[in-house]
Amino acid sequence: MLALIAGTGALPGAVVGHLAAPPMICGIEGFVPDSVTAEVIFPLEKLGSFIAELHTRGVTEICMAGAIERPVIDPSRIDAATMPLVPILQKALMSGDDGALRAAIGIFETAGFTVLAAHEIAPNLLPQLGSLTDATPSEADLDDATRGAGILRVMGSADIGQACAVSKGQALAVESIFGTDWMLQSLTQRPDAGGGVLFKAPKPDQDRRADLPTIGPDTVSAAVAAGLAGIVIEKGGVIVLQQDRVVAECNRLGLFLYVRERAN
Repeated sequence: MLALIAGTGALPGAVVGHLAAPPMICGIEGFVPDSVTAEVIFPLEKLGSFIAELHTRGVTEICMAGAIERPVIDPSRIDAATMPLVPILQKALMSGDDGALRAAIGIFETAGFTVLAAHEIAPNLLPQLGSLTDATPSEADLDDATRGAGILRVMGSADIGQACAVSKGQALAVESIFGTDWMLQSLTQRPDAGGGVLFKAPKPDQDRRADLPTIGPDTVSAAVAAGLAGIVIEKGGVIVLQQDRVVAECNRLGLFLYVRERAN
């Protein structure tokens, strides 16, 4: 049996839509999912008891999908079953996003669960190589994407982001803890004539079973507002939600969406 630990956003609903049998849908207190209905909501302070309940209910596989923010742990709420996990949780909450997710995956694997990626359940969330839109990137755009890949490699070594905007070989903005939408919003007042690409890819050594970068229809609108010419993503590393709608919006607004090979 599969348990889906769902955060906010559309990804949990997309995963459930690809399953032949309904999973046990769970949510973390304070980050209740909005695309699926959770039957179990647990506080992080009772993670150990939640793991025990999963075993009792016959769960053997875990998938984590959707967005959550870093929770604040109330020490007074930690139960006995979670106490042995406290050092791991403390270290995770002090790490970058990838470090925190590796710690979470490790906790579930140590408890005997198989951890699955969202795209293992729904492989068509990852688009195929090449241009998906009527518009195609120019050689200069592809050069900017290559520059973006280099920028993300450096950012990834510090575990701080999965996206950047590049124009004419120069970084316009890089993703921080506030996310891609906030980064693109910061470009709506850019003083130049526009152009450039949004580039998204996972961190170089990221565990791809959780927190793959994602784009959707709102990303297209935000890229237009930021004055960008298009979006380039890494093959096998970026989830596209509502792909048909994303492509239609790009075509309507004149943006390109291009899937490039994974950078070496």
